Amino acid sequence: MDVRLFEEKYRDDMIFMILEAKNALGRIPRLNEDLLDITANYFSTGNMFWIAIDDNDRVIGTVGTKIISENEMWLKRLYVKCSMKRQGIGKRLYEKAEEFAVQKGMNTIYTRFSPEYVEAPKFYTAEGFVETKSCEMVKHL
Repeated sequence: MDVRLFEEKYRDDMIFMILEAKNALGRIPRLNEDLLDITANYFSTGNMFWIAIDDNDRVIGTVGTKIISENEMWLKRLYVKCSMKRQGIGKRLYEKAEEFAVQKGMNTIYTRFSPEYVEAPKFYTAEGFVETKSCEMVKHL
């Protein structure tokens, strides 16, 4: 497994993986429009977007950032392929995002998730986040 910056050639596979992950949680899969153009919605705004790739060159995870001030950012679109969970993929993706935050001199990372994502609170708590309100957490670096 390799974590790398998003490349356009992975766009459709990434979208498919995310829709599949939402479907596995019983949600009606809906496409988030920011995923249609990662370059415009992430890279051109100073943000980042990483993907995890398996040995077959398939997307198995994603995470993006959204800078909101000189020392704060949001995590965006942290997904792991449903059949690949609990293998450290989410942790590796999160670590890339945190590394980016540290390099930028940020001291606060926020995340928000839907109530259907029942594994999210446990994952983020293990990474040092604390709940600020229902389905929203923060980590101070």
